[in-house]
Formats: sequence, structure tokens, C-alpha cells
Amino acid sequence: MVDDNKRAVRGFFEAVSDRRLEDLPRFMAHDVVDHNKIIHGEADEPGAAFEGLRQQLAAFDPLTVRVDELIGEGDRVVARVTQRGVHGGTHPRMPEPTGRSFEVEAIWIFTMAGGRITEIRAVSDRLGFFLQLGWDWPQG
Repeated sequence: MVDDNKRAVRGFFEAVSDRRLEDLPRFMAHDVVDHNKIIHGEADEPGAAFEGLRQQLAAFDPLTVRVDELIGEGDRVVARVTQRGVHGGTHPRMPEPTGRSFEVEAIWIFTMAGGRITEIRAVSDRLGFFLQLGWDWPQG
């Protein structure tokens, strides 16, 4: 089970990096809850992660996620990753595109059921992300 869960998480990141949104249902439950708040105001409700990822890919092209380490136990998989991208597109909750690139490390924690991701939590170097993109730090 743990190895299958780790394969699903790796497949998820490969689909994101390859911009294969149509493949995400293979790795994510239809009612997946994404608790990751990259930009203020993202929906924290079942299934909203699909639209959130679509918006992220629209804003960042390219966007790649390299899996540096995977740790699995029971129904959880933890991924240490390096995320790289260029802010060239629009997003409803981001500043105007800067054309600048970024590279940050992140830790993603996935809860799994039936071989699919049911919950996502993540922490990343947001200060580094904002500084590299030239964004102002949020005030509230």
C-alpha cells in the first residue's frame, strides 16, 4: 500500500510538471481537499484543488516539481520537492505577471485512500518565492 501511494504522489507531480491536467483524476480523489494556501482566498472545499492547480499552471509556465524525497507510512506520503517556474500568466489572486523565475523548496503532506490523494497540505519558502518574483509581502 505505501509503495502504491508513493507511486501515485510521484505520478501527481509528473502530471503537474507535464501540464497534464486531464491525468489528475488518476491521482486525486474527486473530492480532494487542498489545505495549501499559496495565495490568499483559495477555496478550501472538496474538489477545489483541480481548479487551483489549473490556475497555478496558467500563471506559471513552465512550472516543474522535482521530487527530492518521498516518505510513506500508513495512509500518508510526505514529499520534499523543488518547485521551479516562471510567472508569465495571469491568476485571479496574483499580481500582474512579472516574467521572473523562481526556485523554492517545499514539503507536501498527502493523505491517501484507494490509491488516490484525498487531502493535501504543504509548506514552502514563501518569502523566497515572493522575493524572487518581485511581489510585495501580503499585509493581512
